[in-house]
Amino acid sequence: MRLATLLSPDLKQLLRDDPDQVRELLDEIHAEDLADIVSELEPDEAAQLLARLPADEAAPIFERLDETEQEELAELMAPESVAHIASEMEPDDRADLFSVLPDAIGDKILETLQRVDPEAAEAVREIEKWPDTSAGHLMTTNYLSVAPTIRVEEAIEAVRAYSVENENSPIYNVYALTADEHVVGIASLRDLIVNPGHEPLENVLRTNIISVPPDMDQEEVARRMAKYDLNVMPVIAVDGKLLGIITIDDVVDVLTQEQTEDVQKLGGIEPLDVPYFQTRFGEFIRKRGGWLVILFVGEFFTQTALRYYDPIFQVLQGASYYIPLLISAGGNSGSQSSTLIIRGLAVGEVRGRDWWRVLVRELLMGLVLGAILGVIGFARVLMYRDQSLPFAFTIALTLVGIVVAGCTIGSMLPLILKKIGLDPATSSTPFIASLVDVAGIVVFVHVARIVMAGVLAAGVPHGAPVP
Repeated sequence: MRLATLLSPDLKQLLRDDPDQVRELLDEIHAEDLADIVSELEPDEAAQLLARLPADEAAPIFERLDETEQEELAELMAPESVAHIASEMEPDDRADLFSVLPDAIGDKILETLQRVDPEAAEAVREIEKWPDTSAGHLMTTNYLSVAPTIRVEEAIEAVRAYSVENENSPIYNVYALTADEHVVGIASLRDLIVNPGHEPLENVLRTNIISVPPDMDQEEVARRMAKYDLNVMPVIAVDGKLLGIITIDDVVDVLTQEQTEDVQKLGGIEPLDVPYFQTRFGEFIRKRGGWLVILFVGEFFTQTALRYYDPIFQVLQGASYYIPLLISAGGNSGSQSSTLIIRGLAVGEVRGRDWWRVLVRELLMGLVLGAILGVIGFARVLMYRDQSLPFAFTIALTLVGIVVAGCTIGSMLPLILKKIGLDPATSSTPFIASLVDVAGIVVFVHVARIVMAGVLAAGVPHGAPVP
């Protein structure tokens, strides 16, 4: 059972009877659990609770709330209260807050923040000037910088002083900067601890700096941090100036967000902006209905193909029983291939220039997988005494062709979308299935024309005795 479920009734009672005792109750609880508790409260009660807490205690709670909850509370609280809380938040979380607030409310709170903490307001403007999904918007401007000319022991003292002043900001590295904020080198805490205190800092600095530019997409930032196994990534401008750092907790949030969007797109749903239970019914209809209409219209082509080839199905009596079996095999194989390629593109295992290698591999896999299903399909047809051997061969060969088509379409479509600048996840599983359905009908008809040419020419049902 969640801690919030247990404590929220007590908090509500305390807010009514003796609000000042709330602080004593919250002193022993982690900020993440506090955010869960606040989420369980009514909005006006949550706003009242946060307003009564000192800004430095309310900030860690507020920055862990969902964006929709932050927006709702910011509208209920006085601008001065929100501004004081925002001044104590991490710069990147503070910028995220202002990015979700309506312009009228955000401008009023930012104006108040300018009076309360001009430096915090400037950090918001610095981060917000970058695109929402870029490294610049993901970074925090809180980092420890020192002059490269000091000794190791002086750098350690700087770490102690920074830790006292910025209690909630983790420290991973010390950045040696020139007077104009250009990066000379980086020293980790380990580098400082294992070297003698009298050692010049410049002797222990690492000058081979792995960094990202501020305009790099956040997914690429996450891949680079994972590749080099880093907890923090500096964001450095083209001229070498250090703009900020990206910490691992923000990257985890990015990966969760991107994975959620991809999963929803794979299911044929426009990505949700807020959690499931916070999404309005009408918003669900809009985000799901559009894709359903597109996919439904796409199935018109399947219906058109079936109608166009209806004379052949009339001759091959019983063929309609196998159509769902055939097109589902193609849709399933296509979905498998698209999922593998979308995932490969997301983690950098597959790139656009690898399309021909992907094509060869998927063609071969389609042939092998299709042959396996073809053998099973062949045996299934012959289980019925009214089915002929040519028809069994038709089903088997059709399965091979459909699976090959499914693997090819499923693997190439994400690469094509990536090439033209669209999200590969847009090639959702239902969309792939719709395309392969049409391909499956066409493959079946053409295989039947070749294998059962005599039956079709004579117009004799395939179940009739064959000489």
